[in-house]
Amino acid sequence: MDELEKNPAFTGPQGPVVLVIMDGVGIGKYPESDFVRIADTPNLDWLRANAVYTEIKAHGKAVGLPDDSDMGNSEVGHNAIGCGRVFAQGATLIDGAIASGSMFEGAVWKELVANVQNNQSCLHFIGLFSDGNVHSNLNHLEAMLARAKSEGVARVRIHPLIDGRDVPPTSALDYVDRFEKFLDGINADGSVDYCVASGGGRMHITMDRYNADWAMVERGWQTHVLGEGRRFATMRQAIATFRDENPGILDQNLPAFVIERGGAPIGPIVDGDSVVFFNFRGDRALEITKAFEAEELAKFDRGPRPDVFYAGMMQYDGDLQVPEKYLVSPPAIDRTMSEYLSKAGVEQFAISETQKFGHVTYFFNGNNSGKFATETWAEIPSDICPFEEAPRMKADEITDAVVEAIERGEHEFIRLNYPNGDMVGHTGVTDAVKLAIEAVDEGVGRIVEAVKKAGGIVVISADHGNSDDMYEVDKKTGELKRDGNGNYLPKTAHSLNPVPAIVYDPANTSNARLAGVEDPGIANLAATCLTLLGFVPPDDYTPSLVTVG
Repeated sequence: MDELEKNPAFTGPQGPVVLVIMDGVGIGKYPESDFVRIADTPNLDWLRANAVYTEIKAHGKAVGLPDDSDMGNSEVGHNAIGCGRVFAQGATLIDGAIASGSMFEGAVWKELVANVQNNQSCLHFIGLFSDGNVHSNLNHLEAMLARAKSEGVARVRIHPLIDGRDVPPTSALDYVDRFEKFLDGINADGSVDYCVASGGGRMHITMDRYNADWAMVERGWQTHVLGEGRRFATMRQAIATFRDENPGILDQNLPAFVIERGGAPIGPIVDGDSVVFFNFRGDRALEITKAFEAEELAKFDRGPRPDVFYAGMMQYDGDLQVPEKYLVSPPAIDRTMSEYLSKAGVEQFAISETQKFGHVTYFFNGNNSGKFATETWAEIPSDICPFEEAPRMKADEITDAVVEAIERGEHEFIRLNYPNGDMVGHTGVTDAVKLAIEAVDEGVGRIVEAVKKAGGIVVISADHGNSDDMYEVDKKTGELKRDGNGNYLPKTAHSLNPVPAIVYDPANTSNARLAGVEDPGIANLAATCLTLLGFVPPDDYTPSLVTVG
């Protein structure tokens, strides 16, 4: 790895360069649906008018996803921001591995199949049940089920985690209808028994992240592994019942359910079985993986841990080697901005609250859970409550810590993530989203003032959109959708919109100006920050959005 070269035309500001990542804050197409625009944001408004400003892509091919119809997400977004290049990401890699057949020719798939054939046992699939392509894709599950049948696997049980977050908020039955038709076809000749065994909403069971709420994982374990929970004849019946009992409930919050046949759970996970967790994204896969793999687990009482062959869709943590077995290798991201700056002796500070702490550290550093030598990390514990009930989240505490760090003057590069626009945006509660964005704007204003006093430079952008696109759009007409009462239909997924990129140098020591980069994306932010720190970015980084000097 080469060392960074100093730029003789500009050797950096007196104070720090501060990178502010406003998670889920994009630039909407529809004024009625853009709650970033609707919110009172005097600081961002002023910066758009007075600082260096442009708009950049944060979705699709710009962040390594298969197609520009694919929403960006926080994982791939922080990968791209932190490493300054575009790597083929999980969905792209898995699409290729399935299309080529290499996934099924690999040793792990063969071991999964051989294990159930040798034990005359069951193959289980647990994962997010949609085609959102953020954590998983239903196409991948269906391809694996078809392959399992072709290889003689007689019994399969599926444990769907209902989405409503990366896809429309009450779209679950659309996926149930599709999947039931698929299962009817695969079971038609009577040679196999493939069916749904258990499930529940993704924000209620199994898919916790960053150790924020292990009770979610415990509920998932009880449901998938032990077969304990409220019983139904079908997944459709479970969803319909929960909706009748709790009108307005979003799919992501649906309670757990267990499918029964003949008065007993149809698919508990037992000794000798094989299990695939088919999410490809790592953050919400690590805790359930630990529950299956760890010899000791203090977070909850698993009971007797079943002796199973467990595999992830991908490796979720390369440093920790988790999981031990996986079907597709993740992108090998090297030479991140953090590593270059550490080698150059630049002191760095990274901070967010729990919900996005791993993004501004692990994902930002190329899926690397270890700190580089000059890094300091700070995590502010997130509240455990529905985000719409506390939409400011920990924006004030994050801002306090960043302002203190700027004033101490110990760090030349500071990066932070405000989760509000994304986490509150996912709730679909627009009044709360407005408050969330206003909290972020207040924080940005305070950071700008601290940067101004310290003689630094602030860079403000986002990893993807969300709060800018809060209502569903009719793809045929291009109009916002309304229900029978004329109300807009809520949208809880990320957007395909561009995100802002703002560079503000209060003292104008850098003479920063737009470089005219063609088709810029969030991967260009790394070179931008390096340029503002007084370095020449590596040749293979996507170019800086600004020129200096």
